[in-house]
Amino acid sequence: MRAHVAPFYSSTGRPSIDPELLIRMLIVGYCFGICSERRLCEEVHLNLAYRWFCRLGLDGDVPDHSTFSKNRHGRFRESDLLRQLFETVVRRCMAEGLVGGEGFAVDASLIAADANRQSGVEGAKGLDPELSSRAVDEYLAVLDDAAFGAATPVTPRYLAPSDPAARWTAAKAGPAFFAYSTNYLIDLDHAVIVEVDASSAVRQAEVTAAKTMIDRAHDRFDLHPERLAADTAYGSAEMLDWLVTERGIAPHVPVFDKSQRTDGTFSRDDFAYDADNDVYLCPQGRPLTTRGTLVNDGATLIYRASKRDCQACALKPKCSPNTPVRKIPRSPHEGSRDVARRIATTEAYVTSRRQRKKVEMCFAHLKRILKLDRLRLRGPCGARDEFLLAATAQNLRKLAELIPVQAPLPAT
Repeated sequence: MRAHVAPFYSSTGRPSIDPELLIRMLIVGYCFGICSERRLCEEVHLNLAYRWFCRLGLDGDVPDHSTFSKNRHGRFRESDLLRQLFETVVRRCMAEGLVGGEGFAVDASLIAADANRQSGVEGAKGLDPELSSRAVDEYLAVLDDAAFGAATPVTPRYLAPSDPAARWTAAKAGPAFFAYSTNYLIDLDHAVIVEVDASSAVRQAEVTAAKTMIDRAHDRFDLHPERLAADTAYGSAEMLDWLVTERGIAPHVPVFDKSQRTDGTFSRDDFAYDADNDVYLCPQGRPLTTRGTLVNDGATLIYRASKRDCQACALKPKCSPNTPVRKIPRSPHEGSRDVARRIATTEAYVTSRRQRKKVEMCFAHLKRILKLDRLRLRGPCGARDEFLLAATAQNLRKLAELIPVQAPLPAT
């Protein structure tokens, strides 16, 4: 750690505070849910166990709380130290055999931002151009980021002047609030968090973050899972196709599908797809063909039946009662969706669905035990810092629980 941040320290001036001491104190704070850095300094000053862990002894000086802010916004963020710390702990978990690397689970959870919901301004009006703060500068810097400003073209209903990158959301029961999403990619063996990322609190951003985490786990740790468990939010055609064709990962994910009809007429499932001839076959065995041109949203093929076949069919009242012919939409990624549907009929899928609850348990531990149900830092960088430290603390607790420290043998 000292070697990593050495270029960011000056060789002149008064002696600097050891970065290891600051990190150890932050780990204590996140492990035991101490949300205030003022209180953290007081606790470390008085608690002998904390002093031992921070290597302060009985007479060591505890740094002032303002030191954390100075280092966080300066050398820690510039050197990406917290990311390096998190990855070091993950590598230690891998060395201890806690990461199998065969099955992963991914999910996201909302964490309330440090922004008053009563002070929001209408998103269509935008922010005051004279408004300036660190959080506003970070918001402007991520307007083109796929995990934040560019995640969706929809203008948010409200913006928080104190933290405009936080997203106004009503995803939870109760009043809407400003929030970020923390995204976890965990290994299913022992629920070790192998990747973590911050994103805007919208589904598109969470799916983008999942792709980023899978790629980063491969690049940093050489982990390439055989299967990925997730909920329906990750079951879009594009996401499933990315997993199947680009990454070779079996998607243990429910398919996001709205093709089922509830009016008593035939759904798309009642039509069989013939891949060799690229046609759908209706319940009467008649073909539905396509011209191969993408329509509607530019990502859908339309298969049409012959008007002659439909008009003479006895099943037309149950197939296409309000249209001259029956049409079937098909995504170019439908083959990957079919792969996910086939996996959903296996026993391995049932096991993955049960194991996926481990990621929900990680979020419950994060909010109830570590008490990180509301951020105290603002801006995308502040959210990343808090999520990285919290995930590091969770992995360290897991490591300490599963790998007991071996006591030294007595001297003979």
